Amino acid sequence: YSWVDQGMNLKQAMEYIRQAVQLKPDDGYYVDSLGWAYYRLGNMPAAVEHLERAVELRPDDPIINDHLGDAYWRVGRTLEAKYQWEQALSLEPEPDQEKTLHEKIASGLEESAATKAAAGTGQTDQKTPR
Repeated sequence: YSWVDQGMNLKQAMEYIRQAVQLKPDDGYYVDSLGWAYYRLGNMPAAVEHLERAVELRPDDPIINDHLGDAYWRVGRTLEAKYQWEQALSLEPEPDQEKTLHEKIASGLEESAATKAAAGTGQTDQKTPR
């Protein structure tokens, strides 16, 4: 997961995460890692699919709910994104995450040059706050 988040060894990192999910398909944290890896790589449909599953498995985790909100925002599901961020807020996140969530609810996610360029390619390398 760290490799994906840092943009390093992407092929190998994805293989490790996929293997972990295959070994423990009902582990919400592993499924979240896979969904967030797809998000970081710009594959938003796969990100949404896996992050929705992760929230089903771990509905009480503020980070996973936040991740799903980010993915929803990127695919244009802004109302659902704000709902997920509100849900994350209700789950007692860490203070720094709480601040970020309030900002997202108020303003959404900024579209960087990388996300604009990726719109046609399905690839992105921007860093989105979590």
